[in-house]
Amino acid sequence: MTTQTTDIPPAEQGERRSWLQEHSELGVCALLLVLGVLVLTDALTMDVDIAQRGPVGPKTVPVVVGAGLLVIAALLAVDVLRGGRGQAEGGEDIDLSEPADWRTVLLLAGVFLGSAVLIEPLGFPVAGALLFWGAAFALGSRRIDRDPLIAAGLSLVTYVVFNDLLGVPLPGGPLMGVL
Repeated sequence: MTTQTTDIPPAEQGERRSWLQEHSELGVCALLLVLGVLVLTDALTMDVDIAQRGPVGPKTVPVVVGAGLLVIAALLAVDVLRGGRGQAEGGEDIDLSEPADWRTVLLLAGVFLGSAVLIEPLGFPVAGALLFWGAAFALGSRRIDRDPLIAAGLSLVTYVVFNDLLGVPLPGGPLMGVL
């Protein structure tokens, strides 16, 4: 003889599980809510006295993004509770019967983490070139005659745009004394 340790009868447990499955999009709402609160909290506690140069300062974009996340979370929750459902992915370029390509995902993650580790000692131009070349390789390009050149050019252009034109300092690394 088995005894149940919960106060909820099995029929109600099935109904609760069914309701949660039917409203699983509420998990996305909760994630957006948490992200919005986190972004707003971080933005509103930011010390910006030194960087403030006009009416629009460093807090403006994070506050707008955080408020937008909260509004989207609320609107999505209302839609889900009114019976709205997300449509299953049915893109013509996606075969849902095929398993995920974990090799590509792991290669991309490794290239990204390697770039994050190498950016400080080697600088952005070298780490960025390795990132772009590694991403192209992970996604299937095997043109070793042109991919490294394109990656190096893209990395240098990105460095110049951010560092020189936008004023966002990026680590230059040892090659910046040569270039």
